[in-house]
Amino acid sequence: MTAAGIRWTVRDRRGNEIYLTQERWQHVIDPINHPAMENHEADLKDTIRYGIRRQEALDPRKYRYVRGFNDPTGCNTHITAIVLFGFRDNSVGEPIANNYIVTAYQTEIG
Repeated sequence: MTAAGIRWTVRDRRGNEIYLTQERWQHVIDPINHPAMENHEADLKDTIRYGIRRQEALDPRKYRYVRGFNDPTGCNTHITAIVLFGFRDNSVGEPIANNYIVTAYQTEIG
């Protein structure tokens, strides 16, 4: 995944820069995926900025960010964002962080 088509970038609580591409946003809000996220883009940003981060045991590059949010129209209580951490080369061949959102969705957590 390259940084082309970046929709926005935020930093998490640890200072890691994480971005969302237009292509990934379209994936998230696609009617067959997670269309309920369409009106919660600001909540997704806050999930990355302030949410609890957990590393996936089977893929150490993958992190799950979770944060509660208010949705008076539904029963979901949290937003989850899946972020892949990695590196890519910059224009002079030096490695730079390449941390991006793969998907995001709402869930109800007791």
